[in-house]
Amino acid sequence: MSVKALVCAVVLAAAAALPISSAAAQSPPPPYGAPISLDAAKKAMAAAEAEATKNKWPVAIAILDTTGSLVLLTKLDNTQTGSVAIAEGKAKTALDFRRPSKAFQDTVAGGGVGLRVLGANGIILPFEGGVPIIVDGKVIGSIGVSGVQSFEDAQVAMAGASAVK
Repeated sequence: MSVKALVCAVVLAAAAALPISSAAAQSPPPPYGAPISLDAAKKAMAAAEAEATKNKWPVAIAILDTTGSLVLLTKLDNTQTGSVAIAEGKAKTALDFRRPSKAFQDTVAGGGVGLRVLGANGIILPFEGGVPIIVDGKVIGSIGVSGVQSFEDAQVAMAGASAVK
């Protein structure tokens, strides 16, 4: 085996072994459940909107069901237009990988092999603000928020996800 082939094999093995986060390595993500109902999505949206309004944050909020279909979308007054697509992307990332989109933000921030996440262009949006909605240990949908700083987007998303029990 050539040195070049050996180096490639080692790099690929290291990349495959790198967990998305240490929490992800400790336990598998929760399984998918039945898609979120419209009533539950409305409850999540109301709580997310209340959190954003309380803080005077102009955000877009997207709620997806387990099929990846958009159930609800709200764009509060004065929200920048680009936030709509970003909110949907954060929700899709949280749904597809059954973990908060922040896990990917942290992976990229770690640098090194974690930067490979950036190669998943269009599949992963590595910004905080997307979270799965979990009921009875199962993912029933997700919520994504965009418009303010990512940690504030996450605060709004968590308020919405927490409202569904």
